[in-house]
Order: sequence, then C-alpha cells, then structure tokens
Amino acid sequence: MREADLPAEQPEAQEEARLPVADAHPCGARRPQDPSPARSRPAVGLIWRVRGHAAFRDLARAPVRRQGALSARFLAGEPDEPSRVAYAIPRAVGGAVERNRLRRRLRATVRELEPGLRPGAYLVGAGPAVMRSTAAELRESLAAVLHRAAEQPS
Repeated sequence: MREADLPAEQPEAQEEARLPVADAHPCGARRPQDPSPARSRPAVGLIWRVRGHAAFRDLARAPVRRQGALSARFLAGEPDEPSRVAYAIPRAVGGAVERNRLRRRLRATVRELEPGLRPGAYLVGAGPAVMRSTAAELRESLAAVLHRAAEQPS
C-alpha cells in the first residue's frame, strides 16, 4: 500500500550542495593584508589629544584666561607638531549627555579654529552658561579665549 502513494516520476535535477574545500579558511576568503606601518604617521591639519599625566599637571600650572563661561590654558609646543586640546566640562553643566554634547560642540568649533591655533597644548574649560550660547557666540568666545591664552608667555 505504501508504494502506491509514491509518484512514479523522478524529481527534477537539483543543484548539488556546496561543501567547503578542505584547505579553505573557515571564515571565508581572506585578502592579503598590507604590512602595518612601523609607526603612526603624523597628523596633518588635525588636532591631537592631550595625553599623559605630566601634560595635564603642566597645564594645571599654566595661567588661565577667561571669556565669559569659557576658560583656556596654554602651553607652547614644538613648531612642527599640531595643536593638542583637552576639555574640562564640570558636572555643574549637567549630566553625561549634556557634558558630552557640549564637548562635541567645543571640538567642532576648535576644528574650525584650528588653522589659527599656535602649536602647543590647550585645556578648554566650560561652565553651564555655555550650553545656552548659539554656535556663533560659542565660536566668537572660544576664538577670543584661545587667542588670549596663547598670547601669554609660557
């Protein structure tokens, strides 16, 4: 009885299942990789981050210049190195979201002002009033405070 239920026709030809070659990489094809450079290339026209405990200690000793709710400190650097900038945003500005938003605004504004910055390290501080400033006001105030900070002998 069971044989009566089977169709007499053969099924159409089907594609064979693809099986990986024994020597193939299990994660797929790999492209040859270029050798990594011996050391990182210097940034051209970019602003670097301030790094290291000593750099922050020296910046803390530098004279502070204020422009409204913004402040800046400056340490002169080597003429062939780009500017380095760090940001100090206190909790008085708001929660982490507000502080990060302000830090992004400051970074974008400093990037616009980068061609006029002297080589060296800057520490930019901002108070709660900066959150209410427009982009134009922020740019004007930041340009003024960075210029004043860099004018001072280090």
